[in-house]
Amino acid sequence: MMLGTVQLGVLAACIVLFVPMGMAGWHLSRNKMLFFSGALFISLAVGVHLSPYFPSITDFISSSSSSSSSFPSSHSGNDRDSCLPLLHEIYFDIEQVRSINGSLYYLKSWGWPQSGAVSDCGFQKLGRSHASDLLNGSWLVVAGDSQARLVALALLNLVLDSERMDAVRSDLFKRHSNYQIVVSDIGMKLDFIWAPFVSNLTDLMAEFKQYTSCPDVLVMGSGLWHMLHLHNASDYRISMEYLKGSIMSLMQMSPELGDDRAVSGSPPFFWLGMPMLINSMLNTEEKRERMNDAAFFAYEAELRRSKILRESGGPLLLLDIHSLTRDCGKRCTEDGIHYAAVVYNAAIQIMLNALVIESHQKL
Repeated sequence: MMLGTVQLGVLAACIVLFVPMGMAGWHLSRNKMLFFSGALFISLAVGVHLSPYFPSITDFISSSSSSSSSFPSSHSGNDRDSCLPLLHEIYFDIEQVRSINGSLYYLKSWGWPQSGAVSDCGFQKLGRSHASDLLNGSWLVVAGDSQARLVALALLNLVLDSERMDAVRSDLFKRHSNYQIVVSDIGMKLDFIWAPFVSNLTDLMAEFKQYTSCPDVLVMGSGLWHMLHLHNASDYRISMEYLKGSIMSLMQMSPELGDDRAVSGSPPFFWLGMPMLINSMLNTEEKRERMNDAAFFAYEAELRRSKILRESGGPLLLLDIHSLTRDCGKRCTEDGIHYAAVVYNAAIQIMLNALVIESHQKL
């Protein structure tokens, strides 16, 4: 409609401008001053009448500047897609400390490099205030096995004070159970869903679709129980392909989400990778027999073949727990599967920075 109006306006302008000028030129060719004065008058008149049809310069500048502002504030040329793969480029500092009674323990911290491409992306560790602002009014679902439970704990530890966390830990770690909490001061709801097998996650997606509800942020992962109890990597890939289909169906269910947005991972859905397994530290013979490096890499290969991850065109952005636990190392675990809180704290910060990038916000 607007384009047609502008075209008609331009056509009218041409008639109003060039026809009188042609006639004036014919009759006033011997008086150039009079001819150009008339042409100037007609041009100004046409400009006044056409100006409402064109955007102002200030509007154009403001729209250009707003479209160019994106995460992060210290960004120097990298687009958001080039920053996402760099989120896991972190380092761990582990320092041996001997306590008063002579026992040895380790201080662990982590960070992003302060030079190079990672530094240019401007990743930041969000404190409680910034994390609360980012998650304000959101519904988060964390689903999976004990690794997912530790991620849920790290997230709540970031937004809750220490007094409330004491009560949360005892409730959240009730064996093989779901957990729900509402952080009323920021309007955030978190659901932890115990879902140790991929089929449990597929059922959860079907439940979301049935009730036409979709969380704002979803973090899920599965594989360790399948490796231990079923020990069939090919079957794992088939289960992952079914899960991928159910996720895509859920994304496309919402009227505000089209196919393109579903493929690009909006709303933000994350896949929680399996940790590095320290076989010698596993606490049962069955685990030591089935949960080894060969099994891990077979499952990892089938995960990639399922094409469920964003890097292969799927809907899920990887939270690479394996790379984090590998970098933190053997000193960060006591049982070869579950790692120190610093690993899951880093995973949460990676997730939050990914949310900032995906939403084109600034910190």
